[in-house]
Amino acid sequence: MNESGRAIGEALRFYKLDVEALTVFHDELDIAPFRVKVKTGGGTAGHNGLRSTDQHLGPEFRRVRLGIGHPGHKDRVTSYVLGNYAKAEIEPLSDMLGAVAAEAKWLAEGDDVRFMNDVALRMQP
Repeated sequence: MNESGRAIGEALRFYKLDVEALTVFHDELDIAPFRVKVKTGGGTAGHNGLRSTDQHLGPEFRRVRLGIGHPGHKDRVTSYVLGNYAKAEIEPLSDMLGAVAAEAKWLAEGDDVRFMNDVALRMQP
């Protein structure tokens, strides 16, 4: 994961694709758990995989940010990010991933707003 930018860059070059064809899905500490947001460009916020991708392709790639929440203190971030989900989180995680998969067609069509809206609607209780 930490060196994923190298492989992503090679894949884009092999298939002769521009960075506009790329969508990177990643965990995001700064978003509440099980929330989903899309943006193009931006910083890496200490995320090693994003840093690697930025180094190999530049920052202007689309990101699907999958919220995991923050553990509360920066000293706990590494173990939190690398740890497992709690048993009580498995069902909401499954629901979020199912919603992302079901609405991925909107990402493929370039309609990021519709993707986010439809995922949010599927996530409502």
